[in-house]
Amino acid sequence: MINNFTAADVPNQDGKTVFITGANTGIGFEAAKELAGKGARVLLGCRNAEKGEAAIANILATYPDADTKLVMLDLSDLSSVSTAAAVVSQEPKLDVLVNNAGIMWNPKAITQDGFESQFGVNHLAHFALTGHLLPKLLATPNSRIVTVSSIGHKLGKGELFLDDIKAEKDYHPRRRYYASKLANLLFTYELDRRLRQKNVSVMAVACHPGMASTELYRYVDGFIGILLQLVVPLLKPFMNSSAQGAWPTLLAATAKDVEGGQYFGPGRRSEGAGPAQQVDSSPASKDLEKAKRLWDFSIEMTGVDPGV
Repeated sequence: MINNFTAADVPNQDGKTVFITGANTGIGFEAAKELAGKGARVLLGCRNAEKGEAAIANILATYPDADTKLVMLDLSDLSSVSTAAAVVSQEPKLDVLVNNAGIMWNPKAITQDGFESQFGVNHLAHFALTGHLLPKLLATPNSRIVTVSSIGHKLGKGELFLDDIKAEKDYHPRRRYYASKLANLLFTYELDRRLRQKNVSVMAVACHPGMASTELYRYVDGFIGILLQLVVPLLKPFMNSSAQGAWPTLLAATAKDVEGGQYFGPGRRSEGAGPAQQVDSSPASKDLEKAKRLWDFSIEMTGVDPGV
């Protein structure tokens, strides 16, 4: 069992190619910066070109020889997901896909394809992206698919809201977020089972950052948003920084002893902070029937069949 993993434990990444979604800020940026500093070619999936270029400039300011590339990606639009995947597929190889980007507790919104935005962005878009990139990952020996979930998946009631994908019947921002993060784990575990059955070297794993100080709360409005703006600064001494929040992602993406189907998070303060280690997920995340239903539903909604 891997314990006490930090950025200092990331092995040399020379020759590796990594694609990270949501890489211009927060955990995605910190992971991109660390991997680039260790020698990986890092593709930064970003929705905003200006912010993406600024992130690359920031990385180059620290690591002038870093090999980086901006890939335009809007996870609220499946056509953008397809286009971004086509760009990444032109790379000679893809060692690691990090499904990192996400939105949290935002007001009700609908994606370009008609999905409630948190479920659409956090799960369905990453399902489609993974499906598009699976041929490239299969062609790269010992590649990894890392999907970033949340400790929040344990706070829901096992709901996925598949019968209300447009949130026409009901919308509660926190419950919808918890559902999307549960979906991340159900997807990872189902993908891992299918890859094992194919006896391929691609590995599917998941992680969560704990209570990390990032910009994720910027989407929250109303009373909860105001409350978070007041409380989060007071809690920062007890939380992981964005760089520390990236430790579970870095563990999942690079550690040598990682096995498919594992889940990583901070090891201290009830998985809220500290160095990364293997952790456990909720019983709902291990529901085989729910995972199969989600898999089939995701294919139907996105039109993308991973083929495993």
